[in-house]
Amino acid sequence: MNANQALWEKGDFTRIARSMRESGEALVGGLGITKGLRVLDLGCGDGTTAIPAARLGADVLGVDIARNLVAAGNARVGQMGLTNCKFREGDACDLHELADHAFDLVISIFGAMFAPKPVDVARELVRVTRPGGRIVMGNWIPNDPTLVAQLLKVSASYSPPPPEGFISPMTWGVESNVIERFGEGGIAADKIAFAKDTYFFNAPTPPSDFVSDFIRFYGPTMNAFEAAEKRGRAVDLRKELEELFANHNKSPEPDATSIPATFLRVTVTP
Repeated sequence: MNANQALWEKGDFTRIARSMRESGEALVGGLGITKGLRVLDLGCGDGTTAIPAARLGADVLGVDIARNLVAAGNARVGQMGLTNCKFREGDACDLHELADHAFDLVISIFGAMFAPKPVDVARELVRVTRPGGRIVMGNWIPNDPTLVAQLLKVSASYSPPPPEGFISPMTWGVESNVIERFGEGGIAADKIAFAKDTYFFNAPTPPSDFVSDFIRFYGPTMNAFEAAEKRGRAVDLRKELEELFANHNKSPEPDATSIPATFLRVTVTP
């Protein structure tokens, strides 16, 4: 098992994904999806964007490196009776099992950005998209003041240094990097558009309980907490995360959480 697969099979990301459903549906609703459109959702998790696309009539394939999330996605569509959506294991760096130009629309919302070889990812995204189709990525932005960038920054501060050659997934949130990577895939800069957008994490629990979900179920935070425990700093990490979540919570209800997070929306037209 490679390190990226181990990270995302750790815990149970479906527990975090539940808080992302509303924004996933809203994002997909703005993509102009029509019946019969061939859609690939890369780094799909258990279907936060794949399932809304299928409900709009697209023929959807979700691909994720985490086998537990693939199984969870297939279980969800089975329960819903969605026959136009399926999930399979795959690596965003090497989609050799998928044909060239097979999809009209390729979506990757906070998914492919975490794969370890970004240039390979960009090339594969371009390869599997038909000419005249679209690629839509959602990428977290480094040093952004909103939740996810700060969560990952805090987690990194409690974690061991990354291995040599590690490329931070947050580099996908820098426009010049995106242009360079897709340029390696043969895409001109004028075929790439950028916009900042907002994703909401909504949970029917107070922020402190939501922090517990990240510590128990979200791979990067789980690793940070394990490292903090070894150094006797677990209490410090929890306190810092609870303050972060409480400060960003916009819910007017005391027992609920609604936290916005800014991301970079990338649209590529091969």
